[in-house]
Amino acid sequence: MNYTAAYKVALEKFRACSLEDMARCSGYSIEGNALVLEFLGQHFKIDYPGGKFVPMNTSDGELPIAAQILILHYVSNLSEPLEVGKFISFKELPGGAIYIKPFTGRAIDPLVRVFGSDPDSLLEVVTRLGGQSNGLGDVGVTYRVFPRIPVALILWRADDEFPASGNILFDASAPLILPTEDFAVLASMVVFGLKRIKAML
Repeated sequence: MNYTAAYKVALEKFRACSLEDMARCSGYSIEGNALVLEFLGQHFKIDYPGGKFVPMNTSDGELPIAAQILILHYVSNLSEPLEVGKFISFKELPGGAIYIKPFTGRAIDPLVRVFGSDPDSLLEVVTRLGGQSNGLGDVGVTYRVFPRIPVALILWRADDEFPASGNILFDASAPLILPTEDFAVLASMVVFGLKRIKAML
């Protein structure tokens, strides 16, 4: 996929916002002329107004452009919706029912493939990132990908009748923060980010 046009649009919106407004609405802090953020265990500064992502540690590497676009979308949304505390599924997001099959293939199926045979490892990985158990499913965890976006990842263990299964849920405030297609990207990135961390344990 060619992300160049989407990146350019996201960067223009980022530059049109003030650093102070983005910090207040995103939940990130300001250091110098940059926002400081953590994303799936890696730490970056977003230079303002340039929009360049600068790794804070040598181990942080570079962020894929799709992740940069997602983060730019998040920080430049200056609405401040209240977290509802109720989780909804992807198909409950606006237009989500139409894209549930691709969402399942991109996020839920990989979640089950990576963690379904050892659900407790999901709790271990997410706990390392500051997430916590949520009591859903056989193993359920809540992880804040962004300060205002908690994501629930849920697994059910395999038994004699059914294979392992899973689901990924979002706070009901989610549609006010990002468009539905961004949540498909976000969920996929979370799963593969957790897979990366699991491989390092």
